[in-house]
Amino acid sequence: MNQSRRAHWSGRIALILAAAGSAIGLGNIWKFPYIAGENGGGACVLIYLGCIALVGLPIMVAELYVGQTAQRN
Repeated sequence: MNQSRRAHWSGRIALILAAAGSAIGLGNIWKFPYIAGENGGGACVLIYLGCIALVGLPIMVAELYVGQTAQRN
């Protein structure tokens, strides 16, 4: 049976940088709608969430498809 080797983090700093990038991105998604909503920008929040869905979902689906098809990093 041919087992493909999966990649691992190259080091501890790579893992920390990836986690920090993820946290910063999630902070943006959570903080902006909260601040805009508090200041009366509810319509802007709807446009923002629509743009995230319009751009982010196709990119995520494409990345998952390419990853499953290639079975590589």
